[in-house]
Amino acid sequence: MTTNSDPIRWGILGTGRIAHSLATDLMLVPDGQLVAVGSRSKESAETFAKVYAAEGPVRAHGSYEELAADPEVDVVYIASPHSHHLEHATLVLEAGKHVLCEKALTLNAPDSQTMVDLATSKKLFLMEAMWMATNPIIRRLVADVKSGRFGVPRHVHAELGFVADPEKHQRLLDPALGASALLDMGIYPLTFAHLLSGEARSLTAQANIGTGADGGTFDLDLVMTGKYAGNELSTMVCSVTSYSSRAAAIATDQGRIELTDFHHPSSAVFKPADGSEPVEIVGDEPVIGAAYGNEIVEVQRCLRDGLLESPLVPHSQTLSLMRQMDMIRESIGARFAGES
Repeated sequence: MTTNSDPIRWGILGTGRIAHSLATDLMLVPDGQLVAVGSRSKESAETFAKVYAAEGPVRAHGSYEELAADPEVDVVYIASPHSHHLEHATLVLEAGKHVLCEKALTLNAPDSQTMVDLATSKKLFLMEAMWMATNPIIRRLVADVKSGRFGVPRHVHAELGFVADPEKHQRLLDPALGASALLDMGIYPLTFAHLLSGEARSLTAQANIGTGADGGTFDLDLVMTGKYAGNELSTMVCSVTSYSSRAAAIATDQGRIELTDFHHPSSAVFKPADGSEPVEIVGDEPVIGAAYGNEIVEVQRCLRDGLLESPLVPHSQTLSLMRQMDMIRESIGARFAGES
């Protein structure tokens, strides 16, 4: 358990875009320090390390095994494709390191359960990197909606999509690497609805399906509907072929809450149906950087408190959403190569 005032020492596994995003925000968190990065290429690791060496040396490891074995690392952020998350998290957990693993945690619920079970057996912290759930505005919004501040919620809508460029976003179109509009983008609206209304009692979906060179099939565009315990309804959209508004809205019996860039909002507003002044929803603490900083703060708080999971992104929530995505993928006929 980390209890002293020394910085939490981070390693990053992978050197892609999302790894850079987290490393950039890590520099804004005073009690966290990037000390190592691992890549399949020593050159790639060295290039990455140089970018973030202003506040101290960052060791560049030319393999993931070297990073996992680094004795100066407390926690590793796994930023590889989610097709490799279980393999890489297993490597890091077996080496005795805590893990923040990019979402989706794995390709399916059984693999996610395996990862959670391993972390639990090792008494190590594990959290899915669902940064939206640690965003201060989302946290305040969820608390206010659940308290009834803005009336009874009846319908949630959220959408996230863009056109994936085959050259820039190859992973998003390669089922061998876990391509899936649902796992990459749809997890956000699905999680948004879950945070507000709990686990869905029923889900339905329609999709456009693509086929990969490995024979796997994957969802390119997906529309989902959900119904929840309080009879709330949700409509959720994700896509790798079209541009969405990236917005979300919650319709209540007293008005409407609207968010832009709902998966990392900088603001949210309630618009009363009676025409009275809109109410801005403000987080209890500031958004740190692009909001990856808030995710880092939560991981570090948990480590210092000796927690094995975060109350903001508990294992039960991650596993529930993975089971929901498994069910949706089965219903639309999406199958990774090798899946039964």
